[in-house]
Amino acid sequence: MKDRLAQLKEKSDAGGDDIEVPVESEAFMDDFFAQIEDIRSSIDKIDESVTEIKKLYSTILSAPTSDQKTQDDVEALTNEIKKSANNARNKLKSIERQLESNADERASADLRIRKSQHAILAKKFVEVMTKYNEAQVDFRDKSKGRIARQLEITGKTTTDEELDEMLEGGNSAVFTAGIMDSKINQQALNEIEARHKDIMRLESSIKELHDMFVDIAMLVENQGGMIDRIESNMDQSVGFVERAVADTKKAAKYQQEARRVSAEIRNTCCCLGSCYSASLSSVPSEPCPCYSMLQRGAATFRYSWGKMSFCEANGLNLTDLCAPVTLRLLCFGHFRRLLRPWGPGL
Repeated sequence: MKDRLAQLKEKSDAGGDDIEVPVESEAFMDDFFAQIEDIRSSIDKIDESVTEIKKLYSTILSAPTSDQKTQDDVEALTNEIKKSANNARNKLKSIERQLESNADERASADLRIRKSQHAILAKKFVEVMTKYNEAQVDFRDKSKGRIARQLEITGKTTTDEELDEMLEGGNSAVFTAGIMDSKINQQALNEIEARHKDIMRLESSIKELHDMFVDIAMLVENQGGMIDRIESNMDQSVGFVERAVADTKKAAKYQQEARRVSAEIRNTCCCLGSCYSASLSSVPSEPCPCYSMLQRGAATFRYSWGKMSFCEANGLNLTDLCAPVTLRLLCFGHFRRLLRPWGPGL
C-alpha cells in the first residue's frame, strides 16, 4: 500500500483562501436584549403613568376649585412620562441605526430577531403614546367646556373661535375684562384662570411630545407589513401549540391503553402452559382461571386497536407501540381455540 499522506498535505496547503462565516457575538446579543428589556420597562412605566394621570384629570374636572396638590401630581406624572418616552425613543432610534448599518449583511437569525423585536416595541410605544395623547386632548376639550360655562355664569358669551383665540394667545384678559366684581363672578374668574393655566401647560406638553410621536409613528408605518406578519405568525403559533397539547394528551391516553392490554395479556400467558396441558388430557368441568382475564383483555384490546389510526396520523412510533401487541394478538387467537372448553363465548 502506497502512503499518499504527503500528497494530501500538499493539496491542502495549496488550497484557496479560508472562507470566513460571520457569527454574531453572544455578548452583542446580550447587550441587545438588555436594551429591549429597558425599552419594554419604559413603555410599561408610561402605560401605568397614563392610567394614573387620567384619574387625576377626572379629579380636576370634577373638583369645584383648583387643588394645588393635584396639579403637582399631574406635573410629576407628566415629567415621568416625558423621561420614559425619551428613553424609549432614543433606544429605539439607536437600534434602528444599527439595523440600517447591517442591512447589506446576510440575513441571519439574530438579525431577524432584532428586526422583529424592534418592530414590535416601536408599535407598542406608539400605541401607549397615542393613549396618552387621547387623554390629553380629552382633558383639554372638557376644560374648554368648563371655561365656556364659567364665562356664561359671569354673563359674558363667547364663540368657539374667540375661545380658541384666547387659548392659543395665552391671554385670558380679553375675557376677564369688564366682569363685574362680585363674589360669584370672582369665583368664576378664578376658575377660568385655573383652567386656562391647565390648558396652557397641556398644550406645552403636547408640543414637546409631538416630534417624538411623529418620528416613531412614521417608523411603525414603514414597518407595517413586517408587524402584521409577526402578529399573524404569533396567532398561528398559539393555535398550533394548543392543538399539539390536545393531541399529545390523546396520544398519551391511547398509549396507556395499549400498555394495559399488553400487561393483561402478559399476565394471562403465565398460566397458558397449564391450560394447554389440561386441554390435551381432558375437558375440565370448572372454568379456566385465566378465562375471565382473557375475556377482559380481548375487549380492551378491541377498543384500543380502533384508536391506533390516531397514533399513526400523529407520527407516533407504531412499531414500538403496536408490534408487541400484534404478536400477542396472534398468540391470543391460537390459545383462545384451546381454551374454548372452559369458555364457549371467548
